[in-house]
Amino acid sequence: MGKVTGFLEFERRERAYRPVTERIGHFREFVEPLVDSELQIQGGRCMDCGIPYCHQGCPVNNIIPDWNDLVYRGDWKRAADVLHSTNNFPEFTGRICPAPCEESCTLNIQDVPVTIKTIECAIADRAWSEGWIAPQPAIVRTGRTVAVVGSGPAGLAAAQQLARAGHAVTVFEKNERPGGLLRYGIPDFKMEKSHIDRRIEQMEAEGVAFRCGVHVGHDETASVLAATFDAVLLAGGAEHPRDLEVPGRDLDGVHFAMDFLTQQNRRIGGDPSDGQRDILAGGRRVIVIGGGDTGSDCIGTSFRQGAASVTQLEILPMPPEHPDKGATWPHWPLRLRTSSSQAEGAERDWSVQTRALAGVDGHVGGLQCIRVDERFQPVDGTEFELGADLVLLAMGFLGPVRNGMLEELDVELDARGNVKADTENYRSSIDNVFAAGDMRRGQSLVVWAIREGRQAARSIDQFLMGQTDLPR
Repeated sequence: MGKVTGFLEFERRERAYRPVTERIGHFREFVEPLVDSELQIQGGRCMDCGIPYCHQGCPVNNIIPDWNDLVYRGDWKRAADVLHSTNNFPEFTGRICPAPCEESCTLNIQDVPVTIKTIECAIADRAWSEGWIAPQPAIVRTGRTVAVVGSGPAGLAAAQQLARAGHAVTVFEKNERPGGLLRYGIPDFKMEKSHIDRRIEQMEAEGVAFRCGVHVGHDETASVLAATFDAVLLAGGAEHPRDLEVPGRDLDGVHFAMDFLTQQNRRIGGDPSDGQRDILAGGRRVIVIGGGDTGSDCIGTSFRQGAASVTQLEILPMPPEHPDKGATWPHWPLRLRTSSSQAEGAERDWSVQTRALAGVDGHVGGLQCIRVDERFQPVDGTEFELGADLVLLAMGFLGPVRNGMLEELDVELDARGNVKADTENYRSSIDNVFAAGDMRRGQSLVVWAIREGRQAARSIDQFLMGQTDLPR
C-alpha cells in the first residue's frame, strides 16, 4: 500500500514530454521517465483504501497496490515478478494503455490518482535493463499442437501462455513480422518496435514458432488448420474500417487512417511497401475525421511528415473537462482528453458531420460540413466548409474482415459481426476453434486483448488436457 500517509505528503507527478518543436522532428519515443527516487515517492502515494478499485479498472487484474508498495520499498525485482504474474507485456501497456486503473484509483475522486501507468512502465523497463526477464520454456511437453492466427497482443499473450504450458504453438501472421497492429498500426513515437522484437525473441526461446507472411484464409486454408492442429485460436483483430459514405468519397487524397499509419510504420521499419501509392501529409492541409486514438495517431504522424495544418473532426459533442465524480467514479468517465499528438498543434472541432467531399481534377480540395445536435440531427443554418488536401478516415472499425478465413470456416458470428464466443470458454461454434481479442469483442484496448488472450489460453489448455494450471 506504500506509505500510510504518503497520499497526504506527496503530490502526484507524471512523466514529462520532450518539447513539441523537438519531438515532431522524429518518430522516436519522447517521454522522459521519472528517476527511481521519484518513482518510489509516487509508489508511496498508494493509500490503504480498503477496496482497491484499481483492480476493477484494470482488465488484466494487475495487483497494483502490491507492486506500488514494492517500488516504494525499493524491491524492484519482486515488483517485476508481481507485475508479470498478470500481464505478459507490461512495457506495451505502460506505453499505450489509456490507464483505466487510474480512473478507478480512490485518489482520482480528487483528480490526483497514483501514477500507476508510469510506475508499471518503469518496472518493466527496469526488469529488461537488469536482465530479469528471461525465457520460461516448459519443463514438460504435452505433445498437443495449437495454431494462433494473428500476432497482435491477444495472439501473443495466448501463444506465450500456451507454450509455457507445454504445447507446441505456431503463430500465423499475414505481415512480414509479428506484432499485428502493435507493429503496423501504433506509431513508433508511442511505442518503438524494439519492445516487440525482444518479446518475440523471448517467445521463440520458449518454443513458439512464427510463420509470417502467411495470410490464413488466402495463403493457408483455415479448415486445414482446424483439421491439422489440436486447437486453433482466432486472434486476427477487427480490421474492417467504417467508411464515409458521402459524395466525393472516391476522390484521390481520401484514405483510411490505418492505410496511412501502416505505410509510415513500414517506412520506419524498413519493410516492403504495401503496394499502394504513398500517402503523405507533407505540406498538406490534413483533415482527420474521427476523435479516437487512431485519429490522434494520424495527427502526430501528419505533423512529423510536415503537414501544413491538421484539423480533427468529431461527430460527438465536446465532452466535459471535469466529469461528475460522484456519478462516474470508479468507472471510465466521459471527459475531455487531450493526447500528446493533439497537443502538438491540431485544431479540434466537435458535433460536426461531413456531408460531402469536394475536389478539383479528381483530387480532394475540401469538405462540406454541418453542425449536429445531441441526437446527431443536422442543425439548419450551420453549414460550413473546410479546405483539405488529405482526408484521413479514423471512424473506428466494424469488426473482423469476413471474407477469407471466417467465410471459409463458416464460424458463427454475433449480432455485431464478431466471432461468437463467450468469456467463459472463448470457444466458437466449431469445437476446437477459439476466438479472443478484437476478433471476438470488437475494437478495443490492447489491455483487453492481453486479458482475452490469457483467458483463452487457459480455456484451450483445459480443452486439450482436461485440466489447467494457467491463471484466469
